[in-house]
Amino acid sequence: MENANQKIALVTGGSRGLGKNMALSLARKGIHVVITYHSKKEEALAVVSEIEQLGQKAAALPLNTGDVKTFDQFFSQLRSVLPQVFNTSTFDFLINNAGIGLHIPFAETTEESFDELMNIHFKGVYFLTQKALPLLKDGGRIINLSSGLARFTIPGNSAYASMKGAVETLTRYMAKELGSRGITVNVLAPGAIETDFGGGIVRDNPQMNKFVADLTTLGRPGLPDDIGGVVAFLCSEEARWITGQRIEASGGMNL
Repeated sequence: MENANQKIALVTGGSRGLGKNMALSLARKGIHVVITYHSKKEEALAVVSEIEQLGQKAAALPLNTGDVKTFDQFFSQLRSVLPQVFNTSTFDFLINNAGIGLHIPFAETTEESFDELMNIHFKGVYFLTQKALPLLKDGGRIINLSSGLARFTIPGNSAYASMKGAVETLTRYMAKELGSRGITVNVLAPGAIETDFGGGIVRDNPQMNKFVADLTTLGRPGLPDDIGGVVAFLCSEEARWITGQRIEASGGMNL
């Protein structure tokens, strides 16, 4: 049988950006990883290959985190993959990372945009986690991704930040209700990070890059490497006594 000490993480949106960094950071800590991808299968398989090169097992499954109706099919696939690839029927860590960015003034936000953000960032997180509970081990970990924008206000993010605020409230309820199973639930809130998120605006737009740097105590925008290790820490034995907390990794934006 599989080594009982070997842990498995499920990272949604793990084919690129922060999710990829999280997956690789977990693998470097000796954790096997299942990543999900929305459309970029080749990128996802490349991440699986990188994880395997680090000596861990990995798998990639398609998932649209904004479409709750597809979740039963996803978990049916996961139930097949866990014994096939990892020789087990459960997993230890759920990282609800998948997301999209939308930068649009409050007065111009459409109902369609609002619903898309809500479905991916709040409703999807709510029901994906609910449906994951039978497969999640007692003593496991759930990490929900929020944003610095749930604490401070930069115009153009009203819908996105509102969904993240909802996730932060949900996290405390999850922590309380799942505590009897020894499952910890925390929020990780990145600041502005140089990835392709939101069209790569922080990374590729010099004015935006400088704007973020000027707001940040440590004097630069974040990089994916600033975030992945925090997820790995929250999945470590050392973090066992942290639950129901919001941990912001923003370099001190808007202090």
